[in-house]
Amino acid sequence: MMKPYFAVLRLRLINGLQYRAAAYAGIATQFFFGFIFIMVFEAFYTNVNMDAAQISLSEVVAYSWLKQAFLAFIALWLRDNELFQLITSGNIAYELCRPNGIYSLWYAKLLAQRISSALLRCLPILAVAVLLPQPYRLTLPPDLASFLLFIVSLCIGLLLVVSISMLIYVSVFITMSPAGSLLMFSVFGEFLAGMIIPVPLMPEWLQRIVYVLPFHWTVDFPFRVYTGHIPHGDAAVGLLYQLLWLAALAAFGRWSMNKALRRLVVQGG
Repeated sequence: MMKPYFAVLRLRLINGLQYRAAAYAGIATQFFFGFIFIMVFEAFYTNVNMDAAQISLSEVVAYSWLKQAFLAFIALWLRDNELFQLITSGNIAYELCRPNGIYSLWYAKLLAQRISSALLRCLPILAVAVLLPQPYRLTLPPDLASFLLFIVSLCIGLLLVVSISMLIYVSVFITMSPAGSLLMFSVFGEFLAGMIIPVPLMPEWLQRIVYVLPFHWTVDFPFRVYTGHIPHGDAAVGLLYQLLWLAALAAFGRWSMNKALRRLVVQGG
């Protein structure tokens, strides 16, 4: 049952790994923005009471480099225009002729796209970031347990991001335009995930809103697990919440797509 989806995942991975020139350009861009973010936070920390800050500068620096290294894992604006064209052009009819479920097939495609992009970029960024002078250096996790919890939470967070992204594609069945959904998810989703500023630096009233929504489990949670800001016990409980959100979003996405496909009308010859 799963063999076709693993085959699609493998083929899309191989295809995505061919775009090395784009990856090199992306690495340069992500280093540029990494330094910009860190310099902004460095200026911020020189003018605040360090004792009152809920997260240290070194943790924010590590958070920033991880965000740049794994941008393909966490960015909601990353999209597959081919899937949008299938919906808006009516070529979705060809997808419906396949013997496989569209939701799982597209999920595998989007997952492969993100993994291939991250594989080409993350290692060079991390390798250089750990060699930089202070305060720009990426610090290592405090212990092995934090590192292992980070890897698990990052992988689950990737699946969560793909599940959220699938809702964008489902919405295009209704709106017939991806622009609005991409804008809403990119602006609000990424801010609430902690991609602009870490959640501990947000006002307390905003933090309470963020912790109710699923977005922070994709960015803020795994990166703070890496730095040791979240203790091991809380991190283990957080993994359970990640899995619950993953199951809920995947189930809702599959249900929404099935409902949208039942109402689908394809015109033309």
